[in-house]
Amino acid sequence: MKVSQKQSVFHNEVLTRFDLYKSLFLTLPFQRVQHTGTILPFFTTHCEKGIEEHLTPEAIIESFFGQYEQYVQEEDRLDFLFRIVQYIERQVVLFDAVEDSAFSAVGKNEDAGKLQSLFQSANDNPELKEKIVDKLRDFSVRLVLTAHPTQFYPGPVLSIITDLIAALKSNDVSEIQLLLHQLGKTPFINKEKPTPTDEAASLAWFLENVFYKVASEIQSKIDSELEVPVEDVKQLIELGFWPGGDRDGNPNVTAKNTREVATMLRTILFRCYYRDFRVVKRRITFRGVEKYLDILQNLFYENSFNPQENPQDETAKILENLNAIKEVLKKDHDGLFSELVEDLIRKVVTFGCYFTTLDIRQDSSILRNTFNHLVTNHKETGVNLEKVNASEEGKQEAIPFSELSISYKEDADSLIVDTLDVIELLKSIQKSGSERAAQRFIISNCQQASDILGLVQLFLWSGWKKDQLSIDFVPLFETVDDLSRAADVMRTLYANENYAAHIKRRGNKQTIMLGFSDSTKDGGYLMANWSIYKAKIELTAIAREFDVDLVFFDGRGGPPARGGGKTQKFYASMGREIANKHIQLTIQGQTISSQYGSLETAQYNIEQLLQAGMISELQQKEGDTLTAKQKSIIDDMAKESYTKFMSLRKNPLFLNYLETLSPLKELSEINISSRPVKRNSGKELRLEDLRAISFVTSWSQLKQNIPGFYGVGTALRWAEENNLWSYVKNLYESSGMFKTIIDNCMMSMTKSNFDITAYMQYDEKFGEFWLMLRDEYELTKAYALKLSNSDVLMADYPIDRASILAREKIVLPLLTIQHYAIRSLQYKEIAPEKEGAYRKLIARTIYGVVNAGRNLA
Repeated sequence: MKVSQKQSVFHNEVLTRFDLYKSLFLTLPFQRVQHTGTILPFFTTHCEKGIEEHLTPEAIIESFFGQYEQYVQEEDRLDFLFRIVQYIERQVVLFDAVEDSAFSAVGKNEDAGKLQSLFQSANDNPELKEKIVDKLRDFSVRLVLTAHPTQFYPGPVLSIITDLIAALKSNDVSEIQLLLHQLGKTPFINKEKPTPTDEAASLAWFLENVFYKVASEIQSKIDSELEVPVEDVKQLIELGFWPGGDRDGNPNVTAKNTREVATMLRTILFRCYYRDFRVVKRRITFRGVEKYLDILQNLFYENSFNPQENPQDETAKILENLNAIKEVLKKDHDGLFSELVEDLIRKVVTFGCYFTTLDIRQDSSILRNTFNHLVTNHKETGVNLEKVNASEEGKQEAIPFSELSISYKEDADSLIVDTLDVIELLKSIQKSGSERAAQRFIISNCQQASDILGLVQLFLWSGWKKDQLSIDFVPLFETVDDLSRAADVMRTLYANENYAAHIKRRGNKQTIMLGFSDSTKDGGYLMANWSIYKAKIELTAIAREFDVDLVFFDGRGGPPARGGGKTQKFYASMGREIANKHIQLTIQGQTISSQYGSLETAQYNIEQLLQAGMISELQQKEGDTLTAKQKSIIDDMAKESYTKFMSLRKNPLFLNYLETLSPLKELSEINISSRPVKRNSGKELRLEDLRAISFVTSWSQLKQNIPGFYGVGTALRWAEENNLWSYVKNLYESSGMFKTIIDNCMMSMTKSNFDITAYMQYDEKFGEFWLMLRDEYELTKAYALKLSNSDVLMADYPIDRASILAREKIVLPLLTIQHYAIRSLQYKEIAPEKEGAYRKLIARTIYGVVNAGRNLA
């Protein structure tokens, strides 16, 4: 489909249908809804005109109210603004549903056909088919759902969206109207902050309603296309889960929560199995299978509705009986309905008795404190604490890798207690769901080899045995400095006799996690992306030297500034120097609902990752492996970008600007997450303590998206001034990695709008600072357009661009209201009893803006 055709289809299938269906809001039987819906277009136009004239938010809002006599009192004005926010919140849901219902029609499904095309080529080419099957034997995609505070749609709203999509596909107007009525009465926000278990329950909606079905369907598709027996291909699609296991910077997560979440996941899974089994039982009414059905009926029902406190792993028993039924069907009943049994077998093979692997994560400083606590209070460890604290080498030598059963003292810090409790708990979780239920411990802020070795020792001091230590220790390197040291840390680990023996027992496989969010906050967009890419090359080389099977686990957020954007294009262009046998990445916030919220979009995005992983090895492009000259140029550009970004970070107005203009403070007060907005939450705000997600979200609410582009324009200009433009142009055209970095940068800029805050250029305190940000935006935009030979940003992605611009138009009034409320609290004399209303107004606009942006936070 040509670009003009795609745009025309998007206009007809999405924009026009959205305009038609949003008129249904006016018919809903809610108080003053018709008035709100009628006046909203006038309010939107008024905001757009005020922004064009560079007016302040308060000038825009107050001049609007000046046109209407009924909005004189502050209460009436606030009531009107709240009604506008609620109305737009629901318009965003409708736009999501309309766009998702038109998913196939607008042309994105052309990319989805790539995997199918690859398989068809394989059927005509026995050599290619053999290579694909061989690749699939040791290839997987692992999607890890994380509990970050940007998943604003609660479960009931997600269910409404699912039903809306179906109704929109069939143009069932009465059903659409009924669902919009339901949407109008369904709350979007939590009255109280969710607990870690609440967060897990919220994300479990996607496991139950999307991934459970899609993972099996894709596996089935591959099995049938390639005619490969199920047992010949390992599990292709794996799921990971952080809610209830990720305690880094979140003291609210305890071993109790971890146990609750593991139990909940198991119970939800068995209810999924039970629903499928009832279909099997209804169809298979033949002789010869009764005893197997009875066993499974009891097993599924009891685990669904009467779960035991310490259950056993029943996977083998379930598969034994399902396979027995399959054999009877094949032998005595012509294989009738065997496809239903095979589907359930496939799901049990994929999900076992655990559903998703529960990852444990904790900061290295907490693990060091725990190690020191045990050494201090238990002389039997035989460890000299002075030697441990003297140097890194001393600590490595002092760790004895001894097996003991010791624990914390009564006066131990709560985080030490939790660390040792969860290490013990992992045994029982594995017992009830197999090793796959919880087998990874991620060390955040990993800075030295002893951070990992010390954690291994904590397990051995907690009753675990070396030859039965079924845990993978995953270092997480996040900052630019940590990434530069990562290779040395891993070389030390591989050379350590005890750790090398542990890896060997674990199949000679090592997983390393690389964090995109903190590295962007630490060094800027270009330096972060290049540092991670460079670290992957170095880490791969060392792993190959020690004959270790390396797996990279990418900590990616939603927006490009946090490793999001056109993610699959990164994995398709890794080149020969980077291990890419397995793809593992976090998905979080709005990325979960926007990319994996429906069966269709989830299948599309998972197949994109599968295809990317396969072609990166089978159909590798020459330009994806960088030459020494290309690496040198990107390295120099990254340094220029880093210098520019650090000059911004070190500006004394930097954090003050963000705190003053953005809703950063309100992010910590709204009930969206159990997780504090910053580490060391009781102390004064410092940039190093501020969570990357809060940092990026705050800039996105300002519509400035600094972490997604700042410094890139400076770097590109430097390349041109140093006669390197032809090399950079060649990189953009030949290197998938470099092109994706620039294309994602253009996505960040497309979601920016400096006109909204243009009034700040006249501000006495922040005027010059704002101009500095705006100038780098214009510089980056100019060079990105020149590099891509385009007239507009994202010209290569016309549908994505059109969607972004439509969404930005919808939320423009929300941003005006948000900035108005922020400035009112700062500059107006507001009665103390009214301050809460303004803060609530800010919080509600944050929800709407992030939901509309889909990958803003």
